[in-house]
Amino acid sequence: MTDATTDAMTRAYLGLGSNVGDKAAMLARAVEHLAATPGIRVTARSADYRTPPWGDTDQDWFLNAAAAIETELTPHGLLEVCLSIEAALGRVRERRWGPRVIDIDVLAYEGAEVSDERLVLPHRFVRERAFVLVPLAEIAPDLVIGSETVTDALAKLDASGIERVA
Repeated sequence: MTDATTDAMTRAYLGLGSNVGDKAAMLARAVEHLAATPGIRVTARSADYRTPPWGDTDQDWFLNAAAAIETELTPHGLLEVCLSIEAALGRVRERRWGPRVIDIDVLAYEGAEVSDERLVLPHRFVRERAFVLVPLAEIAPDLVIGSETVTDALAKLDASGIERVA
């Protein structure tokens, strides 16, 4: 066992997004890369959702999805895999909340609370973003993040403008 792996499979949840190029193809490629990674098994994937930009709103609309995985990777090992997949697919970080060809966020990792300079779990903004919770609610409505379920957190947010597309 290395620092990047655990002895057992653990369930984790990922948020995926793209607003540059062929967005649907990029989300599909990201999931394919995840599924091909040793120590990761994709167990569920939401539909794709067209969502308005958030944060920096002067950009094209996004396509967002969520995936549930089982992994032998530690939370930090999973983060490193997500970052390497983003880089392999052409992600360049130019501005915060700006356009991106792909974004893969670790939203939650079963049994883990992490807060350091590289990773915060559960993701610090997951319960504040409808574009994350709508696809996550499709595959894990009863997942508890913090003190409430995904469904309950989503009920508090404005999800207008979010449309299921596939």
